[in-house]
Amino acid sequence: MPAVESKMIELGTIAPEFTLPNTNSNYSDQSVSLSDYFDSKGILIAFICNHCPYVVQIKSGFADFAREYQKKGFAVVAISSNDVSTHPADGPENMAADALRYGYSFPYLYDESQAVARAYDAQCTPDFYLFDSENKLVYRGQFDGSRPGNDVAVTGVDLRMAADALLTGQPVSENQIASLGCSIKWKA
Repeated sequence: MPAVESKMIELGTIAPEFTLPNTNSNYSDQSVSLSDYFDSKGILIAFICNHCPYVVQIKSGFADFAREYQKKGFAVVAISSNDVSTHPADGPENMAADALRYGYSFPYLYDESQAVARAYDAQCTPDFYLFDSENKLVYRGQFDGSRPGNDVAVTGVDLRMAADALLTGQPVSENQIASLGCSIKWKA
């Protein structure tokens, strides 16, 4: 199956509200809402899953990124929206195991109905959305240029540049590269 690009929704879009169950036992809340993070410097919503090779490629680097930027005042939330009837590896029990394996310091939420993925117009895993403190979209795109089978190091450079600009009050460059990954596994 060919890789799918993120849709690159319009910058300035307001983050859609959500409340979803959390699978990460490293993070104490049983359910998490966008409104839980209204006092953060920004929030990163990442649509990921367990099985996609594009996500597997960056899991450790993404976990490192999250720990670093949470210390700087950002909120980080990951969401899995895949249909588990066709991709059981992406179900809540496996999500919980993945969160422990990679030391996720953020909630890993299960979007069983896929309503949140649809509200964000998420297309692929990984798909990243960075919102400012007013919940306006300032970045949507790739973590970095690393892909399965290429020799590009996993650094998170693209997302880091956007987050650093937001932290320093600088404008986030509108020159953003779409994320590339496995399509979200939609229910029939």
